[in-house]
Amino acid sequence: MSARSVTVSESSATGGRSTVSTDAGATTMTGENTVAVWVPDWPAVAAMLCADIPAYVPVAVVGPRVVVASSQARAAGVQVGMRRRVAQSLCPELVLLPADDARDVREFEPVAAAVETVVSGLEVCRPGVILAPANGPVRYHGGTEELASALVEAVAAAGFECHVGIARGLLAAILSARESVTVPAEETRQFLATRPVSDVLHAATDSAMTTAVRQAIDLWLRLGIRTLGDVTALPHESVAARFGDIGSWVWRLASGQDLRPPARRRVEPDLATGQELDPPVERVDAATFAARRLAEELHDMLTTRGMSAGRLRITARTENAELERVWRTDDAMVGGLGAARITDRVRWQLEGWLTARTCEGEEEGPGALTYLALAAEEVIPAGTHQPSLWGAGAGGNERAQRSLGRVQGLLGADGVLLPELQGGRTPRDRVHLVPSGEHVPAERDPGCPWPGALPDPAPSCVFPEPIPAQVCDARGQPVDVGDGLFLSADPVVVGYQHSSMPMTHWPVLNWAGPWPHRHATYVQLHSENMGLLMAHGPHGWQVEALCG
Repeated sequence: MSARSVTVSESSATGGRSTVSTDAGATTMTGENTVAVWVPDWPAVAAMLCADIPAYVPVAVVGPRVVVASSQARAAGVQVGMRRRVAQSLCPELVLLPADDARDVREFEPVAAAVETVVSGLEVCRPGVILAPANGPVRYHGGTEELASALVEAVAAAGFECHVGIARGLLAAILSARESVTVPAEETRQFLATRPVSDVLHAATDSAMTTAVRQAIDLWLRLGIRTLGDVTALPHESVAARFGDIGSWVWRLASGQDLRPPARRRVEPDLATGQELDPPVERVDAATFAARRLAEELHDMLTTRGMSAGRLRITARTENAELERVWRTDDAMVGGLGAARITDRVRWQLEGWLTARTCEGEEEGPGALTYLALAAEEVIPAGTHQPSLWGAGAGGNERAQRSLGRVQGLLGADGVLLPELQGGRTPRDRVHLVPSGEHVPAERDPGCPWPGALPDPAPSCVFPEPIPAQVCDARGQPVDVGDGLFLSADPVVVGYQHSSMPMTHWPVLNWAGPWPHRHATYVQLHSENMGLLMAHGPHGWQVEALCG
């Protein structure tokens, strides 16, 4: 865990104002050493910064389970993958903070800007890890130790701690940074051979790729492939044929190569799109709306040409600065750099730029956004990543997303809302409506326990408003709910009127419940063709949802 200085909030904006423009191929690591800068426990560091939590407090970033634990939390026994309750039982003073990709990217911008004062042509592998070519900077600074010291001092001046490593190849560089060592080129394979195959997770660029790699690792462990040396002992052709692109990706990394070896053909031109923003945009959500259109254009360019991109370059001009950042994507590993993934990267980066804190004594921040451009770099043929003829990979989701984007262009960003799952005890409480393409954190975490929640199965249709209904017993008398939460009689007939339809009655074949809630009592009734989730409250019986 990095200890924050008291001047962090004042110095973090200095990096968002200027960047060094570099050659598009400057960060191709193949054929030379790579310097990696690693900030330990970055998601926890970013979360603590935003929540203003002191460095000595144990913190864990959690999704359904612990994602990252600070050094103080690990000292108390908290480990990645633990359930929240287990982590809290081991460390009662543990502070739990939610995972937030946008926050991690936004708060990482000062670190990237600090590194860029020492080396040029950097690319962000993921929040917490930066890569750059090492040969030139090593000669300029007079040696590997001098370069590492300069990088550590630059990041420390921004208020963070980091580790620096230099090695040949992407994975070796990242792992060397985690140990703060320099690995000679001729020792790269020996350095990697004894490491567990799970170490390739450190080279994943985002959560989608992490999930794909983790699934492959689980399979390899079941097959007895436990180290990176076990991987390289297999023929590359066999690994690629059996495990596909993920297997080929891991084999190259385990061999000390970069993800993208030298091409044996002419280099494909970069694909780019841009837009002048008039009037200038000050709000991040408005800038994201413009970025979404550019992301769709860039994605259409890649799809039309059957291409895949290794890097995404984001360029922005504001009233006071010119900004640029390169992100490593490795999109072929997860089936393509879709418009939604491009938009997420751009939104997070814009948040880091437009919400940057100003330095002490400065009156202006970056200012309003006047121009935005996206470029797909290191473009290569997409290979076998073509849409399926049917099923989930048939491209239907992409077509639907483009259609929703067109509707949003007419109605505005909030004109198209999609349901997402959130925490709650009733079906209506668990529905969270968010604008299409946006990431809006749920008000209630679905991963938390919800005592008293209605049991499964979940209803298939939840009405916008409850519908008045009647529930009668065998004698035709209304069924009531007593003080002891018991039904006055077995329900035999249920009827309700929906829209302009007349009141319709159905026989009740079976029923379950009741389940008490704060403001109502719930019962499930099943007729011949459907199931009804009924609520009994101050207004009598109401149909809340359909269960089939």
